[in-house]
Parts: sequence; structure tokens; C-alpha cells
Amino acid sequence: MSANTGFAARHRAARDKAANDSRLPTVVVGAGPYGLATAAWLSAAGVPRRVLGEPMECWYTHMPQGMYLKSVPAASSISAPEPGYRLDDFRAARGLGPVGDRYPIPVEEFIAYGQWFQERRVPEAQRRMVRSVHAVDGLFGVTLDSGEQFLARSVVMATGQVPFAHEPPELGGPFPAGLVSHTSQHSDLSRFAGQRVAVLGAGQSALESAALLHEAGARPTLIARAATLAFGDPPSTDHLTDRSRPVRAVKPGSPLGPGWSLLACSYGGAAYRHLPESVRIRLLHSVLGPSGGWWLRKRVEDRFPVLYGCSVRSARPEDGTLRLEVADTDGRTEALRADHLLLATGYRVDIDRLGLLSPELRREVQTFGGAPRLSAGFESSVPGLFFTGLAAAPTFGPVLRFVAGTGFAARRVAHGVVAGTRHQQ
Repeated sequence: MSANTGFAARHRAARDKAANDSRLPTVVVGAGPYGLATAAWLSAAGVPRRVLGEPMECWYTHMPQGMYLKSVPAASSISAPEPGYRLDDFRAARGLGPVGDRYPIPVEEFIAYGQWFQERRVPEAQRRMVRSVHAVDGLFGVTLDSGEQFLARSVVMATGQVPFAHEPPELGGPFPAGLVSHTSQHSDLSRFAGQRVAVLGAGQSALESAALLHEAGARPTLIARAATLAFGDPPSTDHLTDRSRPVRAVKPGSPLGPGWSLLACSYGGAAYRHLPESVRIRLLHSVLGPSGGWWLRKRVEDRFPVLYGCSVRSARPEDGTLRLEVADTDGRTEALRADHLLLATGYRVDIDRLGLLSPELRREVQTFGGAPRLSAGFESSVPGLFFTGLAAAPTFGPVLRFVAGTGFAARRVAHGVVAGTRHQQ
């Protein structure tokens, strides 16, 4: 008998009784910004819930010490249905003054803010990890790492971006331990001090990782497909509303930055969902494409070697190091030796990477390009199974890649959960 079959057998009587039990919980898997925001809005809607995960774990485990958020303070608050839980409120509670757009947020400050938000707005969060989720006759069977098993009416997957870390398949592999890794695997880049590290990518993660490596005493070489590196422009004011009216008319403000296209992405998630799937995927990767924060320029330019217009064609272990074949846009190749290859190659949503969902449940989820097809309420083709955060970005747009999207997502998820619960009763 399989574990799932055994679960169903042991809980059949409980399931029959619970099917119409309004106390059956909605489970939120993950306690990062999207999981916490979802929990706060479910709480306001009176939905019984269990919030499972270590608060802000992905941020302090998978992001390097010393990094800064790319988003500005005004766009970096976790959504709650009532006032008093914004980043400014956290800073005030700590005796710190307000900050504007010219203040890059240290990751350590944002982690502390997320934990403060959880303690005050989502105190019910449980520091337990979900091991598996599977379907049980219209409900969901949830198993925790502690061995506890229970039934849930609905499940919200708020697992963040780490499960979707992308490693280019052309590199081959697997590689011996310690030679190749993704940026999401590191919280402290100082371990590479004295080593030759090739960094693949040209976006915020690549540029900041290379800067942090250089500052930690490593010898980074950046390998970028782009012909040049792009950086944002320093904000002219601390607040978008401080700009002149003519400037605001040409480039209106938005949580993602100034400009009409960014305004549309910030507030047009509902409309974005109705675009052709191919267009949505293209826009997801092209809007706010690879670039670094304005404050990174002085830490990158002329600090370490950059190979422009290049890609890594292959990587081969050799004498305890890596021999990289680097090709330019004309097809010319050269060999580069490195002690480590750091992949700053972003994230690609593929729900098959979510191993905690049973294979049977994953097969029931309709997808496009690996991403789940979602309703206006973030519900998948499996009734009661919701996805939020990066997993929902292919449906609703780039704003779901940032903390600024927590409000749009959490409100709609809560509404969708409530509507689904009423339909079941």
C-alpha cells in the first residue's frame, strides 16, 4: 500500500465528517513575503488556516549577506489589510527615520522587517516544513516533516523562487561538489576569498554577486551575453511625487519605477492574464530585463574583468578546477580557467520542480511553459490548489517578481479561497 493510499484509508472517516466542516484549514506553504501577505488577508477574511514554514528563510538562507534590494522602500512593504505593517512602520518601531527612493535597503533590514511583520500580523505561523501534499477525494492530504498528517480544504503554494533556480543545460554536468553552483545556494560569498570565480549573467544577481566576491577578496570574472552592462539611473528625488508635473506626465510613477510600461505592469495584472501566453512569457523576461541597481555601478565598473557578448559553451572539470569554453557572438572561443562557476542565471517556473506536490497532483495541474495556468483568483486547474509569488508571474506579470506584488496577489487569493469554500459548502 502506498503512503498516499494509506493516508486516505486512515482518514476516510475523518474526511467524510470534515467535507462540510468549515473549520477545515487552508494551508499556506511558505512564510516569505507572499506567504505572510496571503496569511494576513486570509486572517482578515476569517478563513481557518495553517501557515507553515520558517519566516523569511529563503531570504537569509539563499541570499548573500551584504546585498541590497533592487526595489525602493516605497515598493518594499508586505501587504496587510489594515495599516501599521509597512516598512516605514517597522523602521519607526525600531526608532529609525523614514527613507526615500535613494535609500537602498540592506537585505538584513528587510529580513528583520519580514520577521517583525510575522510576529505582529501572522503570529499563528508554525515553524514546520511541509514534506508532501497530495489529493484525497476532493481535499488535500498534508504531511509535515514531523510526521504529522492532516486534511486541508485548500492549499496555497507560496514557496518563493528558490525551487525554480535555472541552470543552463548546455553546461552539462553533474559536476564534482564545489565547482558549480547557483547564486541561490549562497548566503555568504566570502567563502570564495582568493579563488578565481567565473560569474555567468548580467542581471542584478550577477552584478551584485561579482561585486561582493571582489570585495571579499575573490577574483571574479563576469561573463555576460550583453554587449554592455546596464544600470538603473539614480532617483532624482526621494519620492516620485516630488518630480515636476511634466516629468510625471511623461514617466508616471509606479511601484516598479517610472514609466508607462512599468505602470501598466504594476497595476495591470488582471489584464495581463488575458494576453496570449507567448506574449506573457516574452514580457515577463523583457520588462525590467537584466540590469543592476544604480548604486552598483561604482562597485562593478573597472573593478574586475568582464567578458562582453559571451556565453559558456561547456564546462569541464580538470585537475580540481574548471575549464570553461567561452564563445562570443561571432562563434570564436577561448578557454577560461576558474576554481568555481557561479550561475546567476535566474529562475524559470516549472511546477515539476515542486517535489513536495505529489506526482499525481502535479500531473493534474494544467501548465504553459512549465507554469501553472491560473484563474483570476490564482487558483490552478485543481480546485483548491493556489499558486502565488514567482509561480504566478507568468500569468499575472513581472510585478509578481517583487514584494510590490504581494497586495494584488494576497487580496485575490483570499477572495478565491473564500469563494471556493462557499462553493464546496
